[in-house]
Amino acid sequence: MTSLIPVSRNRSFAQVDVFTSVSTQGNPVAVVLDGEGLSAGQMQTFADWTNLSEATFIVPASDPTADYAVRIFCPGRELPFAGHPTLGTCHAWLESGGQPKSDVIVQECGVGLVRIRQGAGSRLSFAAPPLRRYGPLADAELNVLASGLGLTNEQIVDHQWCDNGPGWQAILVDSVDTLRAITPDGNLLAGLDVGVVAPSSHGADFEVRAFFPGNNGLTEDPVTGSLNAALAQWLIGSGQAPDTYTASQGRALGRDGRVFVERIGSDVWIGGESTSVIIGSVQL
Repeated sequence: MTSLIPVSRNRSFAQVDVFTSVSTQGNPVAVVLDGEGLSAGQMQTFADWTNLSEATFIVPASDPTADYAVRIFCPGRELPFAGHPTLGTCHAWLESGGQPKSDVIVQECGVGLVRIRQGAGSRLSFAAPPLRRYGPLADAELNVLASGLGLTNEQIVDHQWCDNGPGWQAILVDSVDTLRAITPDGNLLAGLDVGVVAPSSHGADFEVRAFFPGNNGLTEDPVTGSLNAALAQWLIGSGQAPDTYTASQGRALGRDGRVFVERIGSDVWIGGESTSVIIGSVQL
């Protein structure tokens, strides 16, 4: 009788902490460096099993200009793009011997081709992909967010759709104190990707928090590349942030992530340090 159980094999693996140079202070991502032959269902099952915000799988690129392709999964769904998995995957690919075709690394993923550049040390930066949706939130959308985050009208400075794959709905609040006091209502915010940002003077120019659907309801993300990319395009474009700034994220979770933002010409680059915490193989 033929077995219906797929044959598994050892695949190179790394778990990378992103947006930090200090292990356990950033946002981890699981990276399967050889995902070829895995089905979407197998990838999703493994991503759910890791209990991390994302897991990625490097697969052969279909575009000849790309250095590699990646599929990105979070609990329960595949994402066309995500920021910290992009940097963590690229870090693991380079560390495992990946050789870029040029001085800019090109990653293929669901939103298309994403450019990544190498900086000093272990810092990598990706060029923020274009926003799929932008503009102010509708009154009904803003009311749901305000209620779910426990914010008053006076505390909300501005708001915006910041959809760059994940459908972020973002709010700029008046202070870090307001930001840190937020206790989100998972029932009111169910199914939403929510970002909150505030101006800061605590070692960074801005502080950020991010909430999204997880396996057990609403989850707070330690450090979020896609959200910071979308926020940067909004805040710089509207004149509410300078062309170069830093953002901190993760303090509510005991982390200390740092995101480095820089606009060069028409590109907004989102960067951070990465460090490999686990290197080995997985049986998949």
